[in-house]
Amino acid sequence: MALPAPLGGRVIKRAMDIGVALAAMLLLAPLMLGIAIVVARRSGRPVLYREPRVGRHGRTFTLLKFRTLYPGSTTLGSIAPEDDPRITPVGLPLRRSRLDELPQLYNVLVGDMSLVGPRPMVQAHADALDHATRQQILSVRPGVTDPASVLFFAEDAVLAGRPNAEAEYFQRLLPAKARVQLDYLQHWHLLLDLRVMLQTVARVWSPQAREDSKRRVEAILAQEPFVLASDIRDQTEAGKDP
Repeated sequence: MALPAPLGGRVIKRAMDIGVALAAMLLLAPLMLGIAIVVARRSGRPVLYREPRVGRHGRTFTLLKFRTLYPGSTTLGSIAPEDDPRITPVGLPLRRSRLDELPQLYNVLVGDMSLVGPRPMVQAHADALDHATRQQILSVRPGVTDPASVLFFAEDAVLAGRPNAEAEYFQRLLPAKARVQLDYLQHWHLLLDLRVMLQTVARVWSPQAREDSKRRVEAILAQEPFVLASDIRDQTEAGKDP
């Protein structure tokens, strides 16, 4: 099956989004409250960061995150490597652990996003893709996580200290992510979504997975044929890194 799926598949996927997001928000409410308190006390207000992102069919929506940048920080680019001076001390561990993404469960509940789907892009990233690729990626709800997030989650660490990080992202990482996302859309099924969710939780806390992700990103930046889009589905379903 592929996305966009037939009506039955879309209904089941949306029902799973609502059920899992609601349960996660209830279970993680104490953690989210604790993060909000820490951000407010150590970094000030606002606690949440709101950013326009490109959603399904090109419609703009407001993405929610726990704020990890200093209030009023000047936009230095469309990416934020780990050495970005805008990142607060409490923001760095939140970004590494992906806990800053938890407020996006609300985006899922209201229908802006899905639990699994191509990550929502800023307009500059969407504009950098060719028309056909952009149309395919934007044919579905963006996700809190996706196979590209699983494979390349250490990208901020690798891009840190690189003088041309923004250009390298646009020229190499963004196209690599798009290939992975297109492969996900072509071979989508509900079991794949479940595996991606489980792998996201497992790998973000795994030092070995983080090192594997760093090597993968470095290989992409070096333009080595380290990961092929056609391999992503097999790797994801097997629960293994390449």
